[in-house]
Amino acid sequence: MSEHLANIMEEHGEYCLRVAYLYVKDWAIAEEIVQDVFFAYYRQQESFEQRSSLKTYLVKITVHKSHDYLRSWKNKRHILFKKLHIGVSKRSPETNLLEKDERRIVTAALFELPIIYREVIILYYYQELKVREIAEVLGCTENTVKTRLRRARQILQGKLDKSHWEVLEDDIF
Repeated sequence: MSEHLANIMEEHGEYCLRVAYLYVKDWAIAEEIVQDVFFAYYRQQESFEQRSSLKTYLVKITVHKSHDYLRSWKNKRHILFKKLHIGVSKRSPETNLLEKDERRIVTAALFELPIIYREVIILYYYQELKVREIAEVLGCTENTVKTRLRRARQILQGKLDKSHWEVLEDDIF
């Protein structure tokens, strides 16, 4: 591995890990996805045309690999095993903390959103990307991103009481 790649992993690895986790809801799987992201970048780094920032490019790969995982048999098998408690090992402190955080009302509501709405909320509010950057990451128009953000906010408003909703109520993108 080159020093250049190590620097890129150091600079963007945690960010990509958080993005992947917000899709797959499992740290170990998110770590695997991020490893795949950097391996893919390593193999194809000469094809990076620098039309966007490297961070945006890596997030785009992370989103695509997260989508691929969510559609995969491996994911369906993992969910089934979790439900049946097959192969579940002792929980780490990180997992316990994560489960506690997931019980929070806003997070639960976010995870109930369909993926097309969840991803725009995650990228806009949690990852603080601009509408233009989200459109680039998802490969859609800026108007599509704005529509998905509006619909996601409407769904969340129906799920959350006023005290939880206030943060997003007057937001204009």
